[in-house]
Amino acid sequence: QVQLVESGGGLVQAGGSLRLSCAASGRAFSLYSMAWFRQAPGKERELVAGINWTGGRTYYADSVKFRSTISRDNDRNTVSLQMNSLKPEDTAVYYCAAKESSSWARSSSEYDYWGQGTQVTVSS
Repeated sequence: QVQLVESGGGLVQAGGSLRLSCAASGRAFSLYSMAWFRQAPGKERELVAGINWTGGRTYYADSVKFRSTISRDNDRNTVSLQMNSLKPEDTAVYYCAAKESSSWARSSSEYDYWGQGTQVTVSS
């Protein structure tokens, strides 16, 4: 069992930055690939970024590529998402997810554990 708790969301103006963090507790964190998903009202949950269990490989959705950085600290059991140059279309609830596998997956159905989500609102 893994518990995930996100933090760092909030209200920010367009062009600003936010750093989302996810703290994990429970089974060995390094056994899990991690990802950030987001879900805007009326839309499906989408993969934003993923990182494999060592942190050596990452993935970014085209919508956030070059504006975001996902990272993990296996000693502190945390994964973070730094988002820069935020746009109003980035407004969504952001979820941290864990998959017991060496690498991430694009489908939310493949993830084993989820956090409760943190709201990110970008004003224009």
